[in-house]
Formats: sequence, structure tokens, C-alpha cells
Amino acid sequence: MAKKAAKTRKTKKKAVSRVNPKARTKAHPKARPKSRPKTPPKTRPTGRPRPAAAPSPLSHIDQRGQARMVDVTAKGATERMAVAEGRVIMSKATLDRVLEGNALKGDVLGVARLAGIMAAKRTHGLIPLCHPLPITKVEIEIDPEHSFPGFLVRAAVKVTAQTGVEMEALVAASIACLTIYDMVKAIEKGMRIEGVRLLEKTGGKSGPWRAEDSAPKAKPAPEPPAMSAQPEATPVPPEPPTTPTET
Repeated sequence: MAKKAAKTRKTKKKAVSRVNPKARTKAHPKARPKSRPKTPPKTRPTGRPRPAAAPSPLSHIDQRGQARMVDVTAKGATERMAVAEGRVIMSKATLDRVLEGNALKGDVLGVARLAGIMAAKRTHGLIPLCHPLPITKVEIEIDPEHSFPGFLVRAAVKVTAQTGVEMEALVAASIACLTIYDMVKAIEKGMRIEGVRLLEKTGGKSGPWRAEDSAPKAKPAPEPPAMSAQPEATPVPPEPPTTPTET
């Protein structure tokens, strides 16, 4: 009788577990009922189209706000020029020593000129989004200024291409100023580099531009040719009048 009762209990448990899933979890705790995936809530369409992104005023940033290199394929090659300047401020004693040629590293101004020229040609390797350009002319002028005191550095760059050379001129002026500091820092470490800026640019779609407080460098007036000293002519005495002779 006991065996029959145990068999009936087992059959009842099996029947209940087939019908009721809760009973299955009690009999087998590991077997859990599958949960339904959650569906995202439905959003009602507003019916208004999203406004288009406004174009960026910066040419190196696209509509998504990412940096890019400007495409100049459709532009025509024109002659362009840019002039930039910078100042190296130092003490009067240091300026006099450089002008006398007593700097420890040698020819300060000559090395600075070469450094500015080399920097202008390598600008695209320093500034990430600059185009490599076939530069046709780089001119570096370094003039002593006793009013600072120090040196005024000017860099002029020319090219015939599809984009301008403003960055090349600024880089050339900056590197020339830094080279002066490097050549003279053993004498004075408190020198300052100031006023690096663009003075002038020509060519391109935007046309010519000049800084308001900058004026073209006045060329010295040519000296009048020296007059050759000529010896003064001695006056010739008049000949005495001749009297007619009788024949």
C-alpha cells in the first residue's frame, strides 16, 4: 500500500508541473520561465523637419564641427604675397654686443635669416591643415631698433598657387625671432618675443588686406648725383685794336 501511495504522489506532481509553471520552478529551481524582451516606447512623430546645420564660418571646420583640410581644387592659381613681423626685446647692452659681432654663437642675424627661410618652406609640416606650397620667394629683414631696444623682424613670402601664404610668413617671422633668442640667450635670458602678427596680404578671393596701424616701409630717397667740380675758366683779355697801316 505504501508503494502505491508513493507512485500516486509522483504522478500527481508530474501532472501539476505540466499544467502550472510555478510548480515547475519549485521542483526544478534552475529552470526559470523565459522573460519577454522589452520593447522601446513608441515616440510620436512631431511632423516638423529638423533644420539643416548652418555652415561654419571657419573654413577648416565642417558642418559636423570636425576639423578638415580645405579643398582648393576648384580655385585658380594666382600670385599671392604675405608679410608678417615680430620683435625681440632685449637690453641695450645685449643689442650693442650683437651689433658688434661679439655673440658667443657667431653671426646671429645671418643664422636667423636662414632659419626663417627654412621655416617658411616647412610650414605644412608644422601646422596640421596647411597645404604644401611651391614658394617662389622668401625674404627676411632684421633691423636693429634702439627704441625697444631689440630687433624688428619682417618676413615676406610669395607664391603662385591656389591658397595664400599668410601662415608661411608668420612661421618665418616666429622662427627667426626664436633663433635670435637661441643665439643670444647665453648673454641675456630675459629677452621677450612680442608682436608676431600679419601686416599685409595680397591675392586670392578676399583681395588685398593691410593692418590698420601698419604702413608700407618707406624707401630712402635716392641721393642727387654729385656735381663734378669743373675748373673755373680764366677770362681771356680782349685783343688790342689794330690800326690800319698806309701802303
